[in-house]
Amino acid sequence: MTHRDWVRLDNASNIFLAARSAADPKVFRLSAETDHDVDPQLLQEALDETYDRYRLYHAVLQSGLFWYYLQDSDLRPLVTPEEQHTCAPIYQAGRRNLLFRVIHHRRRISLEVFHALTDGTGAAWFLSDLVNAYSRRRFSDSDRTLPLDGPSGADEAPDEPVHALSIDSFAHYFHRRHQLHASGSAFSRAAGPAAFTVDDSTQSPAARWNNGRLRRPAEKKVHHVRGTRTPDNRTRVVELTMPANAVLGLARAADVSMTMYLTALFFESIRISSGGLGKARTLAASVPVNLRQFFPSTSARNFFTTVRVEHTYGQGEDDLGSICKQLENQFLPQVTQEALEKKLRWFIRVERMPGLRIVPRPLKDVILGLANRHSNRGLSVAVSNLGRLSLPEPAESHVGRVLFHVSAVRPQFCATSHAGLLTVSFTSPFVETDHIREFARMLTSEGIDVTVAAERVTEDEIAEGLL
Repeated sequence: MTHRDWVRLDNASNIFLAARSAADPKVFRLSAETDHDVDPQLLQEALDETYDRYRLYHAVLQSGLFWYYLQDSDLRPLVTPEEQHTCAPIYQAGRRNLLFRVIHHRRRISLEVFHALTDGTGAAWFLSDLVNAYSRRRFSDSDRTLPLDGPSGADEAPDEPVHALSIDSFAHYFHRRHQLHASGSAFSRAAGPAAFTVDDSTQSPAARWNNGRLRRPAEKKVHHVRGTRTPDNRTRVVELTMPANAVLGLARAADVSMTMYLTALFFESIRISSGGLGKARTLAASVPVNLRQFFPSTSARNFFTTVRVEHTYGQGEDDLGSICKQLENQFLPQVTQEALEKKLRWFIRVERMPGLRIVPRPLKDVILGLANRHSNRGLSVAVSNLGRLSLPEPAESHVGRVLFHVSAVRPQFCATSHAGLLTVSFTSPFVETDHIREFARMLTSEGIDVTVAAERVTEDEIAEGLL
């Protein structure tokens, strides 16, 4: 191992360490449902092949005096049957272990990842290659010479193996310091942060401040969903499955994107199930945006930002169509390249502040934790739409639903679609599911065929499952 076999964790990933908790260990899961019971031995062989191509996934997380950093390791992952509850903690301070796990249960192959390692798009690339490597082994008549890399998620997967990041494409976005890492070992190139760099050297200090300054609207009292926490802090998961085209038709009829349509539906389901919002009549959602759509990058590291949309009931039209349009009108201006650059410029300057470098890491954790709690106070829910996924053959022919969900500190849903099926997975730290029932009811009232599956979380529910 050389001195280059480590990279400092960027601030975007540090937030997941500062914000993790017993109820929300910052773990997310992507699952592929096959048309047969999974063969564990073949899955292990597929994992070995895929793991060798993804050097980033060899990383363990270490803590230094000033920063966390990812370090290359010689650990090997083992597939395991599903024995823990979903999104159980992965990273534990002081323990040297990989930051992901691959598990199987009946027809499902699941990848769980600590969010400091990668985002949903990066994980989709890994799962796509894993499931395809498995399918080539499982179906012996398949052509094993098929290309290993294929499309994953809403973005095209990188062409290069091992996610050895293209220096040329990264050079356009990376800070000079990061370019030095990119020229190092395969691990350093793969684990290099997908930091976004904006050359603002031509601007005056005053202009840089004004352009990057975060302007917040006047504070509104935001509604927060309350409930009974699950007994052992496990995440409550409820999966809804429905025809993707039917829901897309509803969104098009409302003249908005599917993400904003589902978000508006989420707001309405919370309002109806709450029995009255009281004085806090504003519902606000955090929506992640994949930056690779705007700034081409093959980084498997976290490379996203979030935008915020809200609706205040009682201040104008409150029907579903009006809420959809209002959210869309807030969302679209925030997700242009220009708007994202402006937002990211501020964060980049903070990351480069010389004074921040000498702040001890435990104090950085406290500061980031406080910032995260302040941000949470302005949010009611979170939503995430990974978009339509496609897999390479032969996996494409043998995988039905793909599911995506995260551990959650507040009610949240994650959506993705594959094989014509849209899955919307709700997660929550609370036992109650009233808002999910309303969400499903509103869809069925529009003629959508919705199937529901829920994970057991209470003692009574778990005992019932053992009978």
